[in-house]
Amino acid sequence: MEMTQSMVMDRENEGGEKEKGEESSQENGRLTLADGGVAEKGDPKVNSGGGSGGVSNGYPTSTAQSPKEGAGGVPTGAPRTLVVQQTSLDRPRETWSKKMDFLLSVIGYAVDLGNVWRFPYICYQNGGGAFLLPYMLMAVFGGVPLFYMELALGQFHRSGCISIWKHICPIFKGVGFAICIIALYIAFYYNTIMAWALYYLLASFRPTLPWTTCSNPWNTVNCLRYLSTDSNVTWTNTSTSPAEEFYTRQVLQVHLSPGLHQLGSVSWQLALCLLFIFTIVYFSIWKGVKTSGKVVWVTATFPYLVLLVLLVRGATLPGAWRGVVFYLKPDWGKLLSTTVWIDAAAQIFFSLGPGFGVLLAFASYNPFHNNCYKDALVTSSVNCLTSFLSGFVIFTVLGYMAEMRKIGVETVAKDAGPSLLFIIYAEAIANMPAATFFAIIFFLMIIMLGLDSTFAGLEGVITAMLDEFPQLLSKRRELFVLGLVCVCYLGALSTLTYGGAFVVKLFEEYATGPAVITVVFLEVIAVSWFYGTSRFCADVNMMLGFSPGLFWRVCWVAICPIFLLFIIVSFLAFPPEVKLFDYIYPPWTTVLGYCIGVSSFICVPAYMVYHLLTAKGTFKQRLLNGITPVPSGPHSDIIITHAV
Repeated sequence: MEMTQSMVMDRENEGGEKEKGEESSQENGRLTLADGGVAEKGDPKVNSGGGSGGVSNGYPTSTAQSPKEGAGGVPTGAPRTLVVQQTSLDRPRETWSKKMDFLLSVIGYAVDLGNVWRFPYICYQNGGGAFLLPYMLMAVFGGVPLFYMELALGQFHRSGCISIWKHICPIFKGVGFAICIIALYIAFYYNTIMAWALYYLLASFRPTLPWTTCSNPWNTVNCLRYLSTDSNVTWTNTSTSPAEEFYTRQVLQVHLSPGLHQLGSVSWQLALCLLFIFTIVYFSIWKGVKTSGKVVWVTATFPYLVLLVLLVRGATLPGAWRGVVFYLKPDWGKLLSTTVWIDAAAQIFFSLGPGFGVLLAFASYNPFHNNCYKDALVTSSVNCLTSFLSGFVIFTVLGYMAEMRKIGVETVAKDAGPSLLFIIYAEAIANMPAATFFAIIFFLMIIMLGLDSTFAGLEGVITAMLDEFPQLLSKRRELFVLGLVCVCYLGALSTLTYGGAFVVKLFEEYATGPAVITVVFLEVIAVSWFYGTSRFCADVNMMLGFSPGLFWRVCWVAICPIFLLFIIVSFLAFPPEVKLFDYIYPPWTTVLGYCIGVSSFICVPAYMVYHLLTAKGTFKQRLLNGITPVPSGPHSDIIITHAV
C-alpha cells in the first residue's frame, strides 16, 4: 500500500528520530527530509552513521536503515513520498564565523566619523539637551524601524541590494544599482578623510607636534600661538592658529587652489597615504566576511577604548564643565524651529545608515533563524549612545580651549565637520601633557572609525554584484575586489589635489544625501505597499517565530515614508549653503552637485523603462509582472516525487 507522508514546515517539528534509510534533499541553508522533518545544516540528528560521507551542500548522507524499522511507523519497503525543497543549486552561502562578528561589523558600520564630529555640533547648534527630544523621536519612529526592516529583508532573502528586488518588487531593481553607485561616490571622498588622519598620525611621532609652533616653513605672519600662558600675545580677527595653518597649508595645501574651477595637482604625500588605506581595505575584505569579521574585532572596539580614555582625560581638564554645560544646556525655544527637526531626522538617518545596501549584505550572511529584531535594537541603541558619549569627549576639550583662551565656548566651537577634529581637537591635544601619546591614539581612532564604514560600504557593493552575477564573479572575488578598490582609488584622485577639500565637501553635500534618502523612500514604499506588510511580517514570523507588532507595521506603512519625505522636501526647499573656509561655492557648483546626485538615482526610472520594454505580454501584463515578487525563502520550489 502506498503511503504519502505530509511535510512539516515548522522548525519546531525538527525533533523526532531521523531514520538511517531516509532519502534526503538539500536546500540553501535547510534540509527537508523524506519523513517531513526539517533539519539545519550539520544537525547531528540527521547523521546517524559515521562513515557515510556528505552531500554537496555540507549535509551528511545516511547509512542503511534497520530492516525492522520504518520511518514514522511506515512498514519496510512501503513506497514513500520524497519531498524536495530547493532554493538554489549553487554552493551554500557564506556565513559569519560568530554572532559577534556580525554585531561588531554592524556597529562598526553605523558608528563612524559622523558620530564624533557631526552629532555634537548639531546638538549644541539646535538647542543642546533639548535637541535630544526630536532626535529620540526620529530614532524611534523613523531610524530604528528602517534599520530593523533592512536587517530582516537581508536575512530572509539572503541576497544583496540588486538581486533581492526580484523577491520584493522586480520593477524597482534599479534601486539596487543606484545604491551601488552611491556607495562608489562615498568611497571616492570618505577614504580621503582617513588619508588626512594618517598624515596626522605619521606627523605625531615626534616630541614636539608640528601643529604647535609657528616656526615651520608653511606658517604665515598671521600665525599666533595663543593660550592663557602667553600673556603678552593678543589674538585678533586676522590671527590664525598653528593647528589651522598645519591643516590648511601643509596637509590640504588648499591655499594653492583658488577653487573648484582650478584644483591644482595631486599631493603625492596624500596619494601615498590613501594608497596605504586602500591596501588595508583590500586585504580586510578580499576573502569576504570571514576575514572582515575578524578585523572588526580591532577596528570596532579600539575607538571605544580611545573615547573612554579621552573622556576621562577631558573631564579632568580645567574648564571642561563649561563645555559640558554648553553642550547640554537646553534651549526649548529651538524646538519650534523646523530646522531642528530636519537636522534630527537627517542625523539619525545617516547615523544608522539604512539604504546603503550594507545592512542587507551583512544580514544575508546570518543564519536563517537569527534574531535580527534583537540585533536591530542592540546595534541602533549602541550607535545613539556612542553619539551622545562623543559629545562629552568633544565638548570637555572645547571647554578647556575656551578656558585657556579666555573666550566663550561658542567662539571655539564655530567649526563643524573635519575642521572640528583636525584643527580644534588637534590643537587641544597638542597643549595637553603627553600630547604625543594622545595625538597617536586619537588619529588611530579616526582611521579605525573610517575603516569600518569603508569595509561595510564596499562589502555592500561586492555582495550585490556577486549575487547578481554569480557565474561570472563568484569564483573571482579577489580579482573583482581588487578592481573595485582600484576604481575607488582612481575616483578619489580629485580629492587629493590642492583643492581636494572643496571636492570632498561637494560630494558630501550633494552626491549622497538626497539620492540615498530618495532611494530608501522608494525601498520602504516597495516593501510596505507593493510587497505588502502582511507578507513581510509573515516572512519575519517564519524566521523569528513571532510577527512584528502593530507599532512596526504602522511605522513601515505610514510613519517611515512620511519621515523620509519630510527630509527630501526640506532639502529641496532649503538647499544647503555650501561654504568651506573662505571659499563660497559659486552657483554652477550647485548644478554640478545635483547632476552628481541624479546620476545615481537615474538608475531607478531607467530600469523601470527597460523592464517594461523587455518583458513579454501586454502592457498590463508587463506591469503586473514588474510588481509581482518571485518567491524566496524556505517555501520557494517544492518538488514532490515518489520513492520506494
